[in-house]
Amino acid sequence: MGKILSVNLAVPEPNSAKAVGTTGINKRPVDGAVQVRAPGPKTVGLGSGLVGDQIFDVAHHGGDDQAVYAYAREDYDWWEAELGRTLPGGLFGENLTTVGLDVNGAVLGEQWRVGAELVLQTTFGRIPCATFQVKMGLPQWLKTFTRAARPGAYLRVVRPGEVRAGDEVTVLHRPEHGVTVAEGFRAWMSEPELLPRLLAVEEAPEELRAQVRRRLAG
Repeated sequence: MGKILSVNLAVPEPNSAKAVGTTGINKRPVDGAVQVRAPGPKTVGLGSGLVGDQIFDVAHHGGDDQAVYAYAREDYDWWEAELGRTLPGGLFGENLTTVGLDVNGAVLGEQWRVGAELVLQTTFGRIPCATFQVKMGLPQWLKTFTRAARPGAYLRVVRPGEVRAGDEVTVLHRPEHGVTVAEGFRAWMSEPELLPRLLAVEEAPEELRAQVRRRLAG
């Protein structure tokens, strides 16, 4: 059983990587409970699933299928050893920093109960963008992040509720297809021979499945 190490909300900062000019990738831990609800469609909804969080590049981030982003402290520890620098929770832009939970090994469509009421469902891994590279200050960061295949997981909100640091995370349901967050990420980013497996994942975002069908059609 895992738990939430910290709940992180955006502290807006200038974004030189995109025309939108501001980014919410810089997230920092907050005290107390935060309400989580489905934000609605991308571009026209509320953006983030966490009340008080902010998303500025709404064309590419947020919406129901990317309502919450989770990253494991264990993966941060791995990156710290690789990069030789300290990486605080929230640096990668995640809302939930977890511990004791295999986020990348979670099956796509897996459902988690967080705390007493909140239920979240994994949808896909995080696709790195130019803003992330600028934030990290590493010219080859997109390639480095892709090779590692430790993307963390986007989640949709199945049942709204509150989340706070220390909440336990319980896996309620794990689909039988077996395609993990990490495998889905590798299929999309670097191993196209795995793409057909994504079509079997009914829980994956329909937009993603449509893009997979187009790529396979050539």
